[in-house]
Amino acid sequence: MLPLAPAIILIGVFLVGPIAWSFYGSFTNAALTGANAQNPEWIGFDNYLNLFSDPLFPQSLLLTVVFVLVSAVIGQNFLGLGLALLMQQAHKTVAAVVGTCVVAAWVLPEIVAAFVAYAFFFRDGTLNQLTGFAGLPAVDWLFEQPMLAIILANIWRGTAFSMMVYQAALNDVPREITEAAEIDGAGGVKRLVFVTVPMIRRSIATNLMLITLQTLAVFTLIYVMTAGGPTNRSTTLPIMAYEEAFRYSDIGYGTAIAVVMLIIGAAFSLAYIRLLRERKEP
Repeated sequence: MLPLAPAIILIGVFLVGPIAWSFYGSFTNAALTGANAQNPEWIGFDNYLNLFSDPLFPQSLLLTVVFVLVSAVIGQNFLGLGLALLMQQAHKTVAAVVGTCVVAAWVLPEIVAAFVAYAFFFRDGTLNQLTGFAGLPAVDWLFEQPMLAIILANIWRGTAFSMMVYQAALNDVPREITEAAEIDGAGGVKRLVFVTVPMIRRSIATNLMLITLQTLAVFTLIYVMTAGGPTNRSTTLPIMAYEEAFRYSDIGYGTAIAVVMLIIGAAFSLAYIRLLRERKEP
């Protein structure tokens, strides 16, 4: 255990400690300013009762679930797998160019990627300039379709990770097995569904877990593009927690929202961990 001691100490200080403080803080009336900032009081479940009676909470929870499912579980996951399959069959030069373009969005600092997406979807931005050449009317995407804009931006930003995970997984699939399936008459779709996907099942579960947790915590991209607006139509749980904690100075209430996010992330993680377990032989 001695060689592990430094790692255990670091995990305790930077992971377990903040989580424990968050649980404790969610049961207090801690604030940024005023008397409650210096001497917060224990108020029990009041923050959670107020949260579950807040009309904004169910809307933010629904928007968070939609954002995670559409942009990560469906968008990044399937697009990443599709790109990995296409690049496996493409010419090396084409694969290198496409891979570089996709990964470029992922390696950008999040704040830079957020401003790039903002400039793309802005009313006078790149998207409307392109659609204008086709004679289509300009659309204020960030005002009229804020969730669609941030979902597409997050797919663009994060697909590279899924693509690289699936590239590594596909490279480990024995070519002899796919060739045998092809000789037996299995077409491309059947080989993918009945041969390739079952063999990379663990990689799929791992990728889903990682991108789900990453997307659940996305803040900068949404805040730069829409700041949760207009009229809270893109206010996900991270945005709501930030607003309550730092705009309205209610640290205890904002921390309660963060704890709910932590529980949701833990639930997703447990579900994916079950998928990672090897199936028992009959």
